[in-house]
Amino acid sequence: MQTVKRGFFAMRNGVIADTLRKGGSPFRIIFGLNLPQIVDIAAQTGTNPSLAEDLWHNSTTRESMLLAPMLVATDAFSKADALRWIADIPTAEVADVLCHRLLRHLPFAWELAEELCDADMPFAAYTALRLAFNLVASNPSRAAAIADRFPDRLLARSLAEEAAFLNQ
Repeated sequence: MQTVKRGFFAMRNGVIADTLRKGGSPFRIIFGLNLPQIVDIAAQTGTNPSLAEDLWHNSTTRESMLLAPMLVATDAFSKADALRWIADIPTAEVADVLCHRLLRHLPFAWELAEELCDADMPFAAYTALRLAFNLVASNPSRAAAIADRFPDRLLARSLAEEAAFLNQ
């Protein structure tokens, strides 16, 4: 954990951090790293499930929660683990990275997206839609069905349009 934190500190960007703070980011500690920098740290660190858990639970630091999904081995991450992590999502940015870097690679990704449609968690609907967006090319009809569950959301309308385009 200390090595990772030193990496965050070495790459910190005050301009980005200040912009995020002024934009209302809920994190107490923001180093201001961009996603490619976090991906580089993940590549240097490699798969490490215990470190991923520690980083995920370090919910006061933005970069910790963004890095955690990149350190998980998909074959060792259960649906219960996924639901536990999803319940802890504090921002749309974290949901986006979690979906793109981890959840879409899980063998039960579609089932998870469908289950999230009915879940009572702050970012459940958003995560369901973002995950379906990551999977839409593999099954446009299934993505459209998820989008139909949220007719009043702009993201759902975009997902439905993408699914319709792919079904043409």
